[in-house]
Amino acid sequence: MTEDLQAELDRLRAENERLKKGGRGKLAMKVSEKGALSVYGMGRFPVTLYKEQWLRLLSMAEEIKAFIEANEGSLKSKE
Repeated sequence: MTEDLQAELDRLRAENERLKKGGRGKLAMKVSEKGALSVYGMGRFPVTLYKEQWLRLLSMAEEIKAFIEANEGSLKSKE
């Protein structure tokens, strides 16, 4: 019985490590309970906005990129 428990513990540890490494960098989307779009994988919590908010933000994509470039020295990177 002890060997079975150790084998299961080893399997769960390996699966845990695989999940930790595999999730990095991958983004996933889901419709929230309130009907908003949640994007997972950006940080600890999902980024959740309603459809109109996402569309408004996406329409500013070029402006956001330009702002990031113009403020490169002041902005920090998480990674």
